[in-house]
Amino acid sequence: MPPQLQSPAPMVPRVVYGDLGDLSAAVRDFVEASAAMCQPDAIHICDGSEEENRAVLAHLEEQGVIKKLHKYHNCWLARTDPRDVARVESKTVIVTREQRDAVPRPLGGGVSQLGRWMSPEEFDKAILGITNPAGQKKYMAAAFPSACGKTNLAMLCPTLPGWKVECVGDDIAWMKFDEQGNLRAINPENGFFGVAPGTSVKTNPNAMATIVKNTLFTNVAETSDGGVYWEGMDQSLAEGCPIIDPQWESPEGVPIQAIIFGGRRPQGVPLVYEAFSWQHGVFVGASMRSEATAAAEHKGTQPQWRSGPEPKLPRIFHVNWFRKSATTGAFLWPGFGDNIRVLDWMFRRLDGEARASPSAVGLLPSEGSLNLEGLAEPVDPGELFSLDRSFWRSEAAAVRSYFATQVNDDLPGEVAKQLDLLETRIEQM
Repeated sequence: MPPQLQSPAPMVPRVVYGDLGDLSAAVRDFVEASAAMCQPDAIHICDGSEEENRAVLAHLEEQGVIKKLHKYHNCWLARTDPRDVARVESKTVIVTREQRDAVPRPLGGGVSQLGRWMSPEEFDKAILGITNPAGQKKYMAAAFPSACGKTNLAMLCPTLPGWKVECVGDDIAWMKFDEQGNLRAINPENGFFGVAPGTSVKTNPNAMATIVKNTLFTNVAETSDGGVYWEGMDQSLAEGCPIIDPQWESPEGVPIQAIIFGGRRPQGVPLVYEAFSWQHGVFVGASMRSEATAAAEHKGTQPQWRSGPEPKLPRIFHVNWFRKSATTGAFLWPGFGDNIRVLDWMFRRLDGEARASPSAVGLLPSEGSLNLEGLAEPVDPGELFSLDRSFWRSEAAAVRSYFATQVNDDLPGEVAKQLDLLETRIEQM
């Protein structure tokens, strides 16, 4: 709904592009109320046309904000501050009339790690379509902190023969239940968004093939021949055939059968596990943690609880591609294209075919149920899926402290119950 003002609204600023009359009544009310509150000099109503795109690019180039990269087709370089990265929660500004409409009130006041309130909602998720060798297709959504492999997963090149992964979106998913109770998701962005450092032909060949045209680069180095360079790039861009799901612009969205949470955890967290239930899965997402990166400061997402008619709820999984050996410090899992082996297990779990064993944290792949055939280097499933009680005691204590200080009175009772259950299972290990 549009912002509610306490005083009469001033005159709406002039419209320099577009026509307010072309908007629906609800959208027009929102624009006029927001303009009255924010008092911009003028209003530009985007229509998404190629004419508008060319005009915006020309204006930015004239102002010196962007520079054309002649080595590629319709690619541009924008330089800002070298410290500028993808948004982080403590520097995120959310504007609402009441603080609790945006983020919980931290215990004792102060600034919430979930965002900064100034006085509404999308999920940071990739959407991918996965087709098995038999031609059966399922859609999954994956929620990782930035720089934890979300784009690599959405554009994965499978190492298992016969599997295909297609990308609907790699950054944001808008999700809702349809009239039949199916959870559906769309990519609201007209394209993709990825963190450049570490992206290469080895780690994400589909991304490298995609960005040689119609791309805006920010805070990367410019080469003398009109190209770009960043840390870990390893070779020049070469145009290829990126994967794009045929339903990526479907207005009703694609049906989501699984949600995947994950982070960058060097110790303690197994390669993959499935939540015991939807309630447990919400807790897994709410308590998700990650090693600090330039764009991921740490803690979980704000718990969300849904009430209403019984929906067809997706299964929830958690992955950790980044666990390291306690002795050598090397990664225990090859990652990248071999992550299809984890998706294969999830796919078969959805069909009731893959076996799983209960553990303190969730359902782990039973021995032999994860396809490890043909790996370039052997892996140690025992170390990949080991659970250390002292680690998980500390983990549960950190989650409890986070809930108490950051979510406080807004924590749903069922999420608190799931933490109690986790602590009980840990003591039974």
